Amino acid sequence: MQEDIMTESSMKVIPTNPQAEQQNEEEKSQARLDYEEGMRYLDNQDLAMAANAFHNALMGWEEEGDQHGVANASDKLGDLCVERGDYDKAFAFYDRAYEICSTDFDRYSLFTLERKKAALYLKMERHEDALDLYWDIFDEYSGNRDPKGVVETLETMATIFVSLGDKEKAADCYQMIAKTHRNFKHAEEATEYENKAAEIRQEPRA
Repeated sequence: MQEDIMTESSMKVIPTNPQAEQQNEEEKSQARLDYEEGMRYLDNQDLAMAANAFHNALMGWEEEGDQHGVANASDKLGDLCVERGDYDKAFAFYDRAYEICSTDFDRYSLFTLERKKAALYLKMERHEDALDLYWDIFDEYSGNRDPKGVVETLETMATIFVSLGDKEKAADCYQMIAKTHRNFKHAEEATEYENKAAEIRQEPRA
């Protein structure tokens, strides 16, 4: 069950200094003001104006040497590129943000970007690339003991395996979902996915 990228939780905005939350409007940099303006346009679904504001923020933060700001603006511009179907540019923006967050060891933001990139690979029908990332995402959710994330990721992976004609692996995903539900004593849901696994294994191969 894939989330729409534009509504997915974005990376956390990292203040340019520890007192940023107390700054008033006069003390904020122009880049910060442009970014906040972009967020308002985004809330109002004015994507063209949002893109212009985030671009201005990106340019401003580049001039200031504020890498955290560059990462945040790049993330938003990537989202907007996805929305208009410019996937190559979206990857370029996401990769730039990812590189900065990797330097900071910012796992929260890295994980957010990994989910966005996996969903983008899926949109582009680059199934093998998507699966590589979704396995990592599955491991992350498992390590965080997040059953909702585990189930949603396995659902997505099962769909990919079906599209690739690998029904056995799709069935394995459904079986893992069933096991997750059993662990939480969700008997009805567990039975549903056990039945899904059994049904897909009985289907004739393409």
